[in-house]
Amino acid sequence: MLMNMQEFLAVAEEHHFAAGAFNVTEVANFRCVVEEAEAQKAPTIIAIAVNELDFCGPEFYSYVRTRLLESPIPFVLHLDHGRTLQDILRAIQAGFTSVMFDGSELPYEENVRQTKAVVDLAHLVGVSVEGEVGTIGIMNYSDEGGVDHITYTRPEEVIDFTAKTGVDSLAVAIGTSHGLYPEGFVPKLQLDLLKELKQVSPVPLVLHGGSDNPDEEIRQACQIGIRKVNIASDYKAAYSRKLNEIMNETGEFKFSTLMPKGFEAARAVIRHKMELFGSVGKASAYWEKFL
Repeated sequence: MLMNMQEFLAVAEEHHFAAGAFNVTEVANFRCVVEEAEAQKAPTIIAIAVNELDFCGPEFYSYVRTRLLESPIPFVLHLDHGRTLQDILRAIQAGFTSVMFDGSELPYEENVRQTKAVVDLAHLVGVSVEGEVGTIGIMNYSDEGGVDHITYTRPEEVIDFTAKTGVDSLAVAIGTSHGLYPEGFVPKLQLDLLKELKQVSPVPLVLHGGSDNPDEEIRQACQIGIRKVNIASDYKAAYSRKLNEIMNETGEFKFSTLMPKGFEAARAVIRHKMELFGSVGKASAYWEKFL
């Protein structure tokens, strides 16, 4: 069941839960996310960053679309952090149902102008658009980029930006960073700021950099009104660490033996995130509405 983000997040808003947007790079990542979503009956977003789009050829996205269309679980196929119109067009041509245009590091008015141009184009073909106001931080090993110093989103920007661009969802900066945090670093989300942003936003809010944050803060953010949480580093690190552990301990190198163990480790993290977001079992809300 493949949907665009506007339809997908409208149900999440109505039923007060967040959906995980799990970045995938190749078939193993993709299978981990899809199979756990089906096991948990959890509506889920398959997110692909631009460099991941570069890594896989068009045949991969043909497979991805077919797999998602044939699943009973609601899915969105989403481009993460597109930064040029060419990025957006490539994703649309590959069959993505949602795109993010990230102009957050541009001057504000230029961000508005370019985001609106993307919205005007994407909406012509039924593709949803996520924008971003404020800047997300960056730690390490991130596919999505980011900046050294976070610029927090302001309520007045949310009102102005959504009105001028027509975006379907909005990524906001409340204290997260892409990647895994260094040992001893404890991030703190500005939940009071999130409450202010939620009060004035006419569209669902998105949290980037959702990996490696304290569970309780993420849970509270979803309860306040975050409807999409981006996850990549947490579950990919679990997968890779399990493979490394087995190889170092046993010398095993056959994919058919190694990969199922990696799957188990990754799926455990994905399952935990779905529980945290409140999306487990929520596929039934879509079945009642659309089927």
